[in-house]
Amino acid sequence: MEKDARIALFQQWFSDNIPHNKALGLRVIGASRGFASMQLDWREELVGNPETGVLAGGPLTAMLDGCCGMSVATMLKAPEPFATLDLRIDYVRPAEPGKPVIAEAECYRITRSVAFTRAFAHHGDAKDPIAAAAGTFMLGTKGKATRPALVDKP
Repeated sequence: MEKDARIALFQQWFSDNIPHNKALGLRVIGASRGFASMQLDWREELVGNPETGVLAGGPLTAMLDGCCGMSVATMLKAPEPFATLDLRIDYVRPAEPGKPVIAEAECYRITRSVAFTRAFAHHGDAKDPIAAAAGTFMLGTKGKATRPALVDKP
């Protein structure tokens, strides 16, 4: 698949079809086997502290989670459901007001049931991160109940 077509496909899957990601305006800028990247443009409504203009942590967390998940999807032989098991984020420094943030994620190991990822959010230099993340994802979640229903069905 050509690069532009691959980016368009992942844009549809991981931003356009996920309402929260779409509302944030997450834009897929790269996708290849084991790798994904997204961009979050600075917008006033995403600011956590109006006095400083710094982006809130929530949009950065959502972008890192989505980007890590997208890196997992690039490793799958066929589309299958998966879910975030764990996501750890270390916020290194505040994002600079007015600047877009880029996330780059790598799925560095995948087993039959779990995928392992790492990611960085930055302003264009991954060696000067805003945040670093490590995530694990459970594969094949469709139809697997993780807890009993709260209400008995008639």
